[in-house]
Amino acid sequence: MKFGIVTYPGSNCDHDAYHVVKHVLGCDATFLWHKDRDLQDVDCIILPGGFSYGDYLRCGAIARFSPITEEVARFAQHGGYVLGICNGFQVLTEAGLLPGVLRTNSQLKFICEDASLVVANGHTPWTVLCPETVVAPIAHHGGCYYADEETLGRLEGERQVVFRYAQRDGTETDEANPNGSLNNIAGITNARGNVLGMMPHPERNAESELGDASGAWIFRSIIHSFLEGTRA
Repeated sequence: MKFGIVTYPGSNCDHDAYHVVKHVLGCDATFLWHKDRDLQDVDCIILPGGFSYGDYLRCGAIARFSPITEEVARFAQHGGYVLGICNGFQVLTEAGLLPGVLRTNSQLKFICEDASLVVANGHTPWTVLCPETVVAPIAHHGGCYYADEETLGRLEGERQVVFRYAQRDGTETDEANPNGSLNNIAGITNARGNVLGMMPHPERNAESELGDASGAWIFRSIIHSFLEGTRA
């Protein structure tokens, strides 16, 4: 399986994602420059964390218009796997590939800490191998997920909410929600399931030296789904 990791001006987690898929999990990987349109025959695209285009105007708003994002949208429309992490999640919502928006955190502060997540839907290509809970660090100022009532109802009804902030035992509480996201939402998919956006950083907890390495199960799940021929 071949991964493509997008690099926008201001991306700072692209090499982290590359390291995990290439050196930890042993997959082929390449970088995709923001001005390019050649996806280099990749099977999964990662939009990494960072501050694309300086996060000017609104997080992800400028990256939405880059040539590579237009190609990512076409790739996703044809069923290609796309993972947006943190700033990548923000880009996906700005580009219309995922519903809702990411607002400024409820306490108006940048948050950097480990987050416990409960897997709300273990039957997606991204979670088929995941345990019931995973740990992934967060590092964001605008990670509060918001959608209107109709959209939120659809996400819940169609089981597109994949990760929620929770206690270590999987219990969802207000105290476990670090940024005020509606329904404790930490990650969602599109209706087809091939596009995942999440604010926490699984690539920062994918090796035992960094913690419990449970973030790696998200990447292992998509690799498994691809090799098994599971298309969304």
